[in-house]
Amino acid sequence: MNCNNQWSWKQTIIKTTTLNPAMTCPYCEEKQYQTQKSKGEIGMLTPIVLLPLIIQMFFEVPEAIILSLFPILFILVIILYPFLVKLNSQEKYKG
Repeated sequence: MNCNNQWSWKQTIIKTTTLNPAMTCPYCEEKQYQTQKSKGEIGMLTPIVLLPLIIQMFFEVPEAIILSLFPILFILVIILYPFLVKLNSQEKYKG
C-alpha cells in the first residue's frame, strides 16, 4: 500500500499465516493489515476444500475419487489464496 510493490506469492503466504494481524512489508518495512473484505473473500474460498463431502451426500461417487479431491482442492485454495489478499496501511474492524 505504501510503496506500491507487490509481494510475491511466497511472501504473502508466509506473512498471512502468522497470528499477528500486522504484516511488515518486505520492501518498505511499513506495517500492513489485511482488509476485512479480503478476509471475507478468503473465508468464502476455504469451504471449497469441503466440497467433496457435499458431493458425496448427494451423489454416489467412489470414495477413492472423493478422497483424491481433498488434496487437489486444498492445493487450489493455497494457490488462489495470495491473489485474494488485499492490504491496507491501517487496521480497521467493522463494529
